[in-house]
Amino acid sequence: MQPTSAFSSGQSALIATNIRWLRQALRLLDQLDDTVYSTAAPGFGPHRAGAHLRHILEFYQCFLQGLDSSHIDYDSRRRDEAIELSRAAASKAIRSIVHALESRSGLREERIVWVQMEDADETRVRDSFMESSISRELQVLSSHTIHHFALIAMTLRAHGIQLDPDFGMAPSTLRHLASQRAEAA
Repeated sequence: MQPTSAFSSGQSALIATNIRWLRQALRLLDQLDDTVYSTAAPGFGPHRAGAHLRHILEFYQCFLQGLDSSHIDYDSRRRDEAIELSRAAASKAIRSIVHALESRSGLREERIVWVQMEDADETRVRDSFMESSISRELQVLSSHTIHHFALIAMTLRAHGIQLDPDFGMAPSTLRHLASQRAEAA
C-alpha cells in the first residue's frame, strides 16, 4: 500500500462510524448511575460496564497517541481507574477522543503505521511491530468497540437495565437479521 495524502471516503466513513459508537456510549452513560456503571451484576464478576468502557477508550487513546510517531502500542494502556468508576470521567474521555477524531490532521491521510504485537515477548520476537494503516486501525477500533459493547449490554441487562436491543450488535449482524425478517415476511 502506498501512502497517499488523499482523504478517502472509506476513511471518512470509518471515522464517522467510530464517532457514532462513542456518542452511543455517551447516551448510554446518561441511562446509568455510577453504582451500576462500576459494579458487577450478580454472577458476572469481574465484568463491569465501566471496566469494558475504560478498555475501549484506552484503545482509542493508544491509537491517537501513536499517530505522531506512527507506532501504536495497544498494550501501553494507562488503565485509568477513574474512567472505570466514574461516568463523568468516562464522559470527559469520550468527548476528548471524539474531538481528536474530528480534528486530528494525522487522521486525514492514509499512511502506514506500525502496531506493537499483542503481548510481544522481546526475547522471542526480533521486530515486534507489524505494518498496518490508519484505515485498518480505525476498522479494528470499530470492531473492538462493538465487541465490548456486547459485553457491556450483557452486563447491564444482568443489572436489570433496559437497553436498545441493537446495542452491541455488529452492523453486519443487524443487516443479516433485517434480511431474515424481510425474507420471512
